[in-house]
Amino acid sequence: MAATAPEPGREALTFGRYDAALAAADDYVAKARACVEAEVSQGGRVEADLVTRHQASAHGFAWLATYAAGLRALLGWARTLAARRPLAEIEHLILAAGFAEYLAQMAGGLPMSQAEMVRPSDFGLEAEAAELRARCAEVIAAGDPARICALLQAGADPDRALDDELLEMMADQFRRFVDQRVAPHAHGWHLRNDYIPLDIVDEMARLGVFGLTIPEEFGGSGLGKLAMCLVSEELSRGYIGVGSLGTRSEIAAELIRLGGTPAQQARYLPAIASGAILPTAVFTEPNVGSDLAALRTRAERRDGRWVVNGNKTWITHAARSDLMTLLVRTDPTADGYRGLSMLLADKPRGDDTDPFPAPGMSGGEIEVLGYRGMKEYEIAFADFELPGAALLGGVEGRGFKQLMETFESARIQTAARAVGVAQNALELGLAYAGQRVQFGEPLAAFPRVARKLGWMAAETMIARQLSYAAARAKDEGRRCDIEAGMAKLLAARVAWSNADNALQIHGGNGFALEYQISRVLCDARILSIFEGAAEIQAQVIARGLLGRTN
Repeated sequence: MAATAPEPGREALTFGRYDAALAAADDYVAKARACVEAEVSQGGRVEADLVTRHQASAHGFAWLATYAAGLRALLGWARTLAARRPLAEIEHLILAAGFAEYLAQMAGGLPMSQAEMVRPSDFGLEAEAAELRARCAEVIAAGDPARICALLQAGADPDRALDDELLEMMADQFRRFVDQRVAPHAHGWHLRNDYIPLDIVDEMARLGVFGLTIPEEFGGSGLGKLAMCLVSEELSRGYIGVGSLGTRSEIAAELIRLGGTPAQQARYLPAIASGAILPTAVFTEPNVGSDLAALRTRAERRDGRWVVNGNKTWITHAARSDLMTLLVRTDPTADGYRGLSMLLADKPRGDDTDPFPAPGMSGGEIEVLGYRGMKEYEIAFADFELPGAALLGGVEGRGFKQLMETFESARIQTAARAVGVAQNALELGLAYAGQRVQFGEPLAAFPRVARKLGWMAAETMIARQLSYAAARAKDEGRRCDIEAGMAKLLAARVAWSNADNALQIHGGNGFALEYQISRVLCDARILSIFEGAAEIQAQVIARGLLGRTN
């Protein structure tokens, strides 16, 4: 049946139904966990190698838990709104559609990717899945995505429930900036493979993008990760390259703020906050990828200086950056992560004709489908020299630990970027479906198109609220590695799904380079790869949850 807006004063009764459904979902996830723990434990302890051996079920459990977390975040969103006013019809419909679809998938089949489904039989939980469906039958029957589409076409705009006047003002400010200065030009930048113009970078600096979370004493705004999420989401809605410029500064500033010496903090943080220094992260190596323990780039001390030799790849904004946070091996005798250190490596800005005008550095551009605007590079270091004071924190062997301390923030921000891309795809799909006429009707009048668009809106809100929940946890000083991983895992899939569906709505035109959705599809594809591939995220989530005590 179709869901309708609740009558004033009826929210408590409505939420009771969703509370019961969420409890049923949590029970089901707990049963899946017990099944997986039996597979991956020895002597009462979860063994990492067994988690890897049983990846299919372990990752399936991670996805089930992520769905339950997404529903919890969505219900929290609705409750926040209802605390100050009755839900608008579109908000209630999004809540209903989110619960209906995710519960149905949990009980029937959940897509980890286009080719991998998680089914109850994978855990031996066929009877338990039937029980979940029975307990949630009324909620599962209540979704109406087509009505969401109709309301969006009529101009309805669901509230994000920020519940903070400053954050609302920031979101509006960056939305205007994107609509006026980014969105009209983004597709041209992409097609020409241009850098984001420096006047746009300068405007972003004046708006405070690069110093959002840097403490005020170092020239930043001293805001939290939720503010970072909002800004990253809005910027990425216009162009993921613009949204990702802030990521470079966020990673570098977090490394220096948490692990740098007072002198390093005083030197770099104000310059990063003002945009005078544009940083880049130099971690990945050929044939290494996520396996940082196998990293081989070597830095050794010679006459009080660091001398770097080795190769790096997939370095974003490498040529036009001023500072590299460079992960190297300073102790070749130490196993795995223990010999890694982080260097703060100053470098001159380069350009397309001479990307690395520094002694001991060379490299070239990696041409890519999407995620343009900053460009990707491979770099070779041959006796590249740095001063002894370049060692982050002044102590060797802490590089991996220092990097891990930034991963929660980086993954939260990546989730926010994915939400922005998902929202962009939704808006492009809505606009095209309202304008394009076939068989005498706009595309949005056809039920399958309307259902696609309505579900895109609902799932975008789930991903958004899961990202916000992780950001709030970080701002409150709570450990949120699993929550950040869940947000990144889900939001990346939603971005790709939305882009794919929006391109399908465009039909053949979506395959033409002149249409923006072709760019958004390419941009969306990278999100489940960088900052930890989807498979890595699922592994981290599974190991983290299985290692937690209830």
